[in-house]
Amino acid sequence: METVQFKTNIKCSGCIATVTPVLNELAGQDNWEVDLLSPDKVLTVSTENANEAQIKQAIEKAGYKAEALA
Repeated sequence: METVQFKTNIKCSGCIATVTPVLNELAGQDNWEVDLLSPDKVLTVSTENANEAQIKQAIEKAGYKAEALA
């Protein structure tokens, strides 16, 4: 299982509610989380089904920014 992290502009529970259906479909429920306490609002995704580019594209399609962390 691959784990990737992104710096995002997902900043509240309303934002999380917006991206939940997209991320649940792509990575599966309970395979992702957003650290709202982090200044970078880090999204961590663990998945076997999607790569970094697919996850970034899905977040952006939902209306948010995602920048991969090294």
